[in-house]
Amino acid sequence: MSVLSELNLITILLVEDNPGDVRLVEEIFQDGKIYNRLQVARDGEQAMDYLHQRGDFQNAPRPDLILLDLNLPKKNGTEVLTEIKTDAQLHSIPVIILTASGSEEDIARAYDHYANCYLTKPIDLNQFISVVQQIKTFWLSIVQLPGVKRHD
Repeated sequence: MSVLSELNLITILLVEDNPGDVRLVEEIFQDGKIYNRLQVARDGEQAMDYLHQRGDFQNAPRPDLILLDLNLPKKNGTEVLTEIKTDAQLHSIPVIILTASGSEEDIARAYDHYANCYLTKPIDLNQFISVVQQIKTFWLSIVQLPGVKRHD
């Protein structure tokens, strides 16, 4: 990795408890021209420890983007989203809800708690890959993230 790409490294926090989904997202984000550091939290409590740099995450980099599942052990995704968006140090980090739930109630609740985007995970593998690729294209190539300099 060049010095330029190291300086422009985008840190993504994936908050996901399904190992299969984690593996797929890792593979999709590794493939391509966008340099990124994908960090994984396996439950809601671990996500908050990461974001507040507690315990094993004392030197964790601040994420530029968060992909958040709603159905998590220990602390659910809505609770995590609420904590992020009410914390003065974290609220500016874009949070994309990426979850299996297509419930209107979950969608409304996520936006009420200031989610930046809500995506339902497709059951079909190829469709899931397509959704993650589109997240990568839109959020890492088109959108200007806070604190991230792009060199087009």
